[in-house]
Amino acid sequence: MKKHSIIISKSIAVVFTAAMLFSCTNSTQQVRDFLAEKNLPTGIAKNAYHVYKDSGRITSKLITPLLYDYSNRRQHPYNEFPEGIKIINFENKGKDSVTIIGDYALSYSKTAISEIKGNVIIINHTEKSKLETEQLFWDQNSQYFYSEKKFTLTTQKDTIHGVGFESKDDLSKWLAKEITGQLETISE
Repeated sequence: MKKHSIIISKSIAVVFTAAMLFSCTNSTQQVRDFLAEKNLPTGIAKNAYHVYKDSGRITSKLITPLLYDYSNRRQHPYNEFPEGIKIINFENKGKDSVTIIGDYALSYSKTAISEIKGNVIIINHTEKSKLETEQLFWDQNSQYFYSEKKFTLTTQKDTIHGVGFESKDDLSKWLAKEITGQLETISE
């Protein structure tokens, strides 16, 4: 009789546990909405190393110690890189490359605009030029950098300081505002 009551107790426990498991009806969208309301990321990646390819050819690499994925935001989904970011872009079958480094970054997926802050360094390895600033916006659709902060642009011939900078994302065709420093000019 004692064994029979133990079996019945265990059976009742199993039935209640199964009922609790199957009673959860949260859809994936409900979970995403809950996370968005609480401003929680849908994903977290540590020591992320992401390689982007196009037609089997590596076009860029993204390296970050910490990535928060807020793709659950309806109006402005984004990724946050609170511990810094390093991006290496490759052009011309890997011969030309540009490295982008910063202490913090936000990347908005709908607009393809990224904000990089804190010790921002952009290096064009082919042209041997380097941009240093505290904040930079990167429009990935138009392949364009812009900043309204102080900057230093170092090229093979010049070092330019100023406030406000725009250029293609390989540091070519740049426009510098409020500049100081030594510039080499060509007179005709």
